[in-house]
Amino acid sequence: MAEKPLPSAPTTPLARAERFIWLTARVLEQRRFAYHFLRGGADQVETALMAYLNEDGGYGHALEPDLRGPVSQPLHTAHGLRVLDSIGRCGGMRVERICRYLTEVSTHEGALPAIHPSQRGYPSAPFVPIDDSPPSALLSTGPVVGMLHRNQVWHAWLFRATEFCWTAVESLEKSHPYEIQAAVAFLDGAPDRSRAEAAADRLGRLVREQGLVVLDPGRTDGHPVADGYAPGEHHFPHDYARVPDSLAGRWFTHEEMARSLDLLEADQQEDGGWPIRWRAWAPGSALEWRPIVTVEALRTLRAHGRAID
Repeated sequence: MAEKPLPSAPTTPLARAERFIWLTARVLEQRRFAYHFLRGGADQVETALMAYLNEDGGYGHALEPDLRGPVSQPLHTAHGLRVLDSIGRCGGMRVERICRYLTEVSTHEGALPAIHPSQRGYPSAPFVPIDDSPPSALLSTGPVVGMLHRNQVWHAWLFRATEFCWTAVESLEKSHPYEIQAAVAFLDGAPDRSRAEAAADRLGRLVREQGLVVLDPGRTDGHPVADGYAPGEHHFPHDYARVPDSLAGRWFTHEEMARSLDLLEADQQEDGGWPIRWRAWAPGSALEWRPIVTVEALRTLRAHGRAID
């Protein structure tokens, strides 16, 4: 009896990534992949996300893989909102409960700390230090405020948090890539579009002048990295402009963005997933991050019109 031929290895970026997702991803990322690329349902994504929801209305349980343990954290909750936003479910009572949690953990300025001290006692990445009296952080507040505004959510928490973001963004003089990404997330959703465009123009000049972006991916040797970042932890145009209509897209020429997207395409690894570029501090967190990064890489490529299947 003749042996059946072995199935051919997947060749398209999407098919290679799908195999990687089924091999390595958490249920949430499996459901997200199915929703975005296989016509899966939003209900299944939301059900998977609920496993990370706590009674206080926030998200925990290592939803953001660099913070372990069960407690709710602003960064987990921002991650949860991004998932809801991506499936068109960022509204209603679910978000009302989240806003109550955000109110409870806010600083005296009405904004969010990067890490709430409840994280103490649970494992977390060494580059996210825990402070017993943490300051307000654009890093955590900006993306949340931007997403809520973009989804036309109105809640009392947003008033002071929005003012904090405007003040923080418009006073930035020296920054680092992740804070700039948070600022872009805020500005892309801010209701005052003319003010947002003016602030984004200034930030774009700052990003280029301070070398916070690599414009030629073929010449990263010697390019500085921000304090506390891992060696080679560079950021490229696509890291700031995940979608073409982002205000950050105006910072780069067509050629600069094309080279950046070429790099993103080439970064897919032999196993079908994309790598993480920040410091890996624990095997479990690195394993959980790669499917998240893979889903986002595919979404970015597709949003910019690159063929993935």
